[in-house]
Amino acid sequence: MQEMLKTMYDYLAAYGLNLIAALLIFFVGKWAAKVITNLIEKLLNTAKMDHTLSAFLKHITYVGTLVFVIIAALSKLGVQTTSLVAAVGAAGLAVGLALQGSLANFAAGVMLILFQPFKVGDFIEAAGAKGTVREIQIFNTIINMPDNRLVVLPNSKITGDNIINYSNIENRRIDLVFGISYDDDMRKAKEALEGVIKADSRVLADPAPRIAVSELGDSSVNLVCRPWVKPGDYWDVYFETLEKGKLALEAAGITIPFPQRDVHLYKEGNE
Repeated sequence: MQEMLKTMYDYLAAYGLNLIAALLIFFVGKWAAKVITNLIEKLLNTAKMDHTLSAFLKHITYVGTLVFVIIAALSKLGVQTTSLVAAVGAAGLAVGLALQGSLANFAAGVMLILFQPFKVGDFIEAAGAKGTVREIQIFNTIINMPDNRLVVLPNSKITGDNIINYSNIENRRIDLVFGISYDDDMRKAKEALEGVIKADSRVLADPAPRIAVSELGDSSVNLVCRPWVKPGDYWDVYFETLEKGKLALEAAGITIPFPQRDVHLYKEGNE
């Protein structure tokens, strides 16, 4: 018993101060990690950064600081931390290689949140999908397709391709094509389409709408009808103008021809 007490006394005499110092480093370091992460969170909130990104950065900062504190405390106890640091680095490298796709999506998510090529509620076209942005996450962006399908797009796919934002614009042009017969009065057809455009209050006067001949096709003279509208009115005006344009042309006696081909038959002499 005396030998055990003597051993404990010798151990405490040799390592007691180091143990106290290690505990002090751990608890003070843990407190400092919380203070640092709270400060970072305040700075990110002041900069109006996305809540998801700020929370993620706060968590990463706290874990990284805590790992550094633990290594410092173990070093004070005499533990050889060189191999431990190497092991942590190797583990981080292995995890990084295994999750390189996720890390790419994370980096792309940070870029989307920082530079904001689009925001929640915008109608966009990206990574082969077109719809309204529902949520921008760290790894993925969720959009609603016009037919209400929910699509989850990896952020790296979005930043690696063209992004078309249909909402972040003041005006949007509608492109419609109406084909009329070569025998019809072109001026009369244009007047009929102009009447449809002028009757719609959603069509903007500036930029002015454009109705012009775009092509002399094989079977028809093609007229383009290009009114300008607000982005929110695009589809309603598109469908209504298409319908009303056809009715107006028919009322004006304009023919919308079908594709035609002339077939010539040659009769050879009797043998």
